[in-house]
Amino acid sequence: MSEATNSLFVETAIAAVSRDVRTGVLPYQSLQTMIREKEIWATEEINPAQLQPASMDLRLGPVAYRVRASFLPGPDSTVLDRVKELDGYAIDLTQGAVLEKGCVYVVPLLEHLELKSGITAVTNPKSSTGRLDILTRMIADRSQVFDEVEPGYSGPLFAEITPKTFSIVARMGSRLNQIRFRRGSPALAASELQRMHDAGDLVKLDGTPKPLRGKNVAVTIDLEGGGDSALIGYRAKKHTDRIDVDKVGVYDTADFWEPIRRYGATRLILDPDEFYILATREAVRVPPDFAAEMIPYDTAVGEFRVHYAGFFDPGFGWDLSTGGSRAVLEVRSHDVPFMLEHGQTVAMLRYERMATRPDKLYGQGIGSNYQNQGLKLAKQFA
Repeated sequence: MSEATNSLFVETAIAAVSRDVRTGVLPYQSLQTMIREKEIWATEEINPAQLQPASMDLRLGPVAYRVRASFLPGPDSTVLDRVKELDGYAIDLTQGAVLEKGCVYVVPLLEHLELKSGITAVTNPKSSTGRLDILTRMIADRSQVFDEVEPGYSGPLFAEITPKTFSIVARMGSRLNQIRFRRGSPALAASELQRMHDAGDLVKLDGTPKPLRGKNVAVTIDLEGGGDSALIGYRAKKHTDRIDVDKVGVYDTADFWEPIRRYGATRLILDPDEFYILATREAVRVPPDFAAEMIPYDTAVGEFRVHYAGFFDPGFGWDLSTGGSRAVLEVRSHDVPFMLEHGQTVAMLRYERMATRPDKLYGQGIGSNYQNQGLKLAKQFA
């Protein structure tokens, strides 16, 4: 073999290895590999429908524990140790059970992890979970924070579930949250983010886009709709029937939501302890080689929370031929009434690089519920 041929062979091999170990968010095909290699395993066979372009749905196990308080296990305890200390009692989920609003439940998930060094994981509620105002957070054994898994973690995962507005029916196999895996740091350089932002690749809105805030992209609230008396949002009703999280398109919107329409001034006063569904003015775009996450709470833009479910997969809103996909916001005011005005900055998007482009993108024949959405309630509503 000539020196030139040998050099080409080595360079090709290095390039192939570098593609396999690139830093970034791990795509669909990498999740398949992790399942084959038992880095992700489950007590029930994993359904291919759980795998999304840049995340994986997690499933509830056969039992839930009703506990007195939310908690973190800390570095010296397992989750079930804490459940026992809090005198948690078991609820059978195999046939479905009611989880009452205002109560805290801890559910062992069917999925377990055997992470290799260098791989971390974060979790978020699924979009429909957030739109039902179900606070769902992941806990790992000996963890000191919610929704994060450290490199090298080996063990079970648990969901802490608190329905805040509606009582729900859930069962073994219900999917309320999702997990995303990262290798290294997937953060974008400020110059690259600025270039993409200026080109309209991240958010699309007629007129001048909002400036970046550090390495985050600002999005604003739509309180104008299509004109006078236009629908601009929904406020949840307080006394309703329970909602089965696994049913799709069966509930009458009027039984659970009060429509909010624009009359005159384009502003809305948020009442404490009320839950609202609103939407951004911008169409959010996620290029195929990137993933995004909405930062759930930023005191710099007001004393309110605007998002529970923060993951945006590659391809979300990328096809603007249908008008794009706005981000739907799950809004709660903190402690005091707060006034929102049309066009006000309400949230931040953080974009991250994919390790490689996913084999499938959001909305491309995979049953994505919220592609090309406007102001849209959870999939359970007709």
